[in-house]
Amino acid sequence: MPVSVTMPALGESVTEGTITRWLKQEGERVEVDEPLLEVSTDKVDTEIPSPAAGVLSRIVAGEDDTVDVGGELAVISEDGEAAPSGDSAGSGQAEPEPQPEPQAQAEPEPQQQAETGQQSGSGNGSGTEVPMPALGESVTEGTITRWLKSVGDTVEVDEPLVEVSTDKVDTEIPSPVAGTLLEIKVEEDETADVGATLAVVGESGGAATAPAPTPQAAPEPKPEPKPEPARAPATARQQAEEAAAEPEKATAPTPPSATDASAVRAGNGAVYVTPLVRKLANEKGVDLNTVEGTGVGGRIRKQDVIAAAEAAAKAKAPASAAAATGGAKKAAPAEPSPLRGRTEKISRLRRAIANNTFNALHSQAQLTTVVEVDVTKVAQLRAAKKDAFLDRHGVKLSFLPFFALAAVEALQRYPQINAQIDMDAGTITYPASENLGLAVDTEKGLIAPVIHNAGDLNLAGLAKRVADLAERTRDNKLVPDDIAGGTFTLTNTGSRGALFDTPIVNAPQSAMLGTGAVVKRAVVINDPDLGEVIAPRSMVYLALSYDHRLIDGADAARYLTAVKERLEAADFEAQLGL
Repeated sequence: MPVSVTMPALGESVTEGTITRWLKQEGERVEVDEPLLEVSTDKVDTEIPSPAAGVLSRIVAGEDDTVDVGGELAVISEDGEAAPSGDSAGSGQAEPEPQPEPQAQAEPEPQQQAETGQQSGSGNGSGTEVPMPALGESVTEGTITRWLKSVGDTVEVDEPLVEVSTDKVDTEIPSPVAGTLLEIKVEEDETADVGATLAVVGESGGAATAPAPTPQAAPEPKPEPKPEPARAPATARQQAEEAAAEPEKATAPTPPSATDASAVRAGNGAVYVTPLVRKLANEKGVDLNTVEGTGVGGRIRKQDVIAAAEAAAKAKAPASAAAATGGAKKAAPAEPSPLRGRTEKISRLRRAIANNTFNALHSQAQLTTVVEVDVTKVAQLRAAKKDAFLDRHGVKLSFLPFFALAAVEALQRYPQINAQIDMDAGTITYPASENLGLAVDTEKGLIAPVIHNAGDLNLAGLAKRVADLAERTRDNKLVPDDIAGGTFTLTNTGSRGALFDTPIVNAPQSAMLGTGAVVKRAVVINDPDLGEVIAPRSMVYLALSYDHRLIDGADAARYLTAVKERLEAADFEAQLGL
């Protein structure tokens, strides 16, 4: 029996993923747990393995398509039951459309076909409804932004038909069957509910199950068997598979130039790209007309846009350097941002950050307490041991592991800072471990991966985990478990020079600690021999934001004092692992 490959759960609060690359093609053999495709979300990039051994008989979601968690991605069939062609495998093995064939002669009216939402005939008069799919949690409707096909156009299985926009995502809706677009029911700029019919697609004129010549539903599908070149919009992969499976058709292939053009050009000659790629190009300031696509049929992919942006940045660098050195010590003026004067749609990550922070701030009684800490001894220890630490452990010794260790140790003494309150249930939960979130600044926005069981690690272990998570976050190599389960978050606001700020707690957590910039300045200290003297010291501000419904000001002060005392004592040498 065919096995459906679905979009798995990809982390806490993640409701959808975008296909970035298929690692297998239709007709290829796959094994259990062998990677099938790569998926990207706002928080993580990962691979989806095959749930069964067999043949990849149909790819349901194409590259750059966005699919909800639980949505179908592909179909795996047993050896011998999968057809090499994607559309024949999809219609013959995975879907029950041919069942209503005996009913077609008694009910040929197009109205009845539209009401059933299934193929209701075996000839050119059949039609399949294209519904508005579920587009994310709590999304009930979508707006048609652009039809990619016109009535009468030939479409292939899974070929994009229409672009749809919601308040959470922009995506393409693919055709569920091969055939001709018979009817468009929702026009551009109109809004339709989830489940509503957007269009009707008739059976392909070249289908093996379409011998009946009677045009029962509408005259439009009649000419379908005739214009064989109209199949050019099929992807290059589908054409290659059809040529391999049907040698008699391979004698007259579509010219490569026509294939390439149809794959990436809209009817007016403009370059066609997916909403995901178009949005990325806007963010990067890349002119898509100058980008050469490396995807199937010459399609422009997000990797092409990123490469173009990097090339443009490298090209500007020498010019900036020349300008800086050409004059008499005149600094080159800063390049103005390409975002000036532009209006663009909110990215999914930015929308998630906006919603989460707004909801957290308005669902908790948040306030912030700040203390000043003398970390001179930590700075001295770090300066003395950083080279040996790098040689031994392979990571740099920054201030952050010291802050993390002191923060986690204090959480074990004051577990209410690590707890969660549920007003509806009337409960307070004290976790059995300290799962430390780390706020990491990326090009996409702020992401907080988690060091699980941070209380079990020494300073060297924390330093390695901090470096590993930060690198994988910026390289989009996190896995779903990396971003789930945090109980307390540390944000290094001083990494960009800020003295301190008032962090917004990452609900349902109850507190977040912000570490400011470590700066040297003159401070009055008590010298055992000289008394009060002014001396240069390395100072830092620690700001704890917390939910006052659970944590009192005295609790916050006690916690911060514990962190302060641990850092000022600087008794860390035994934990360096040297």
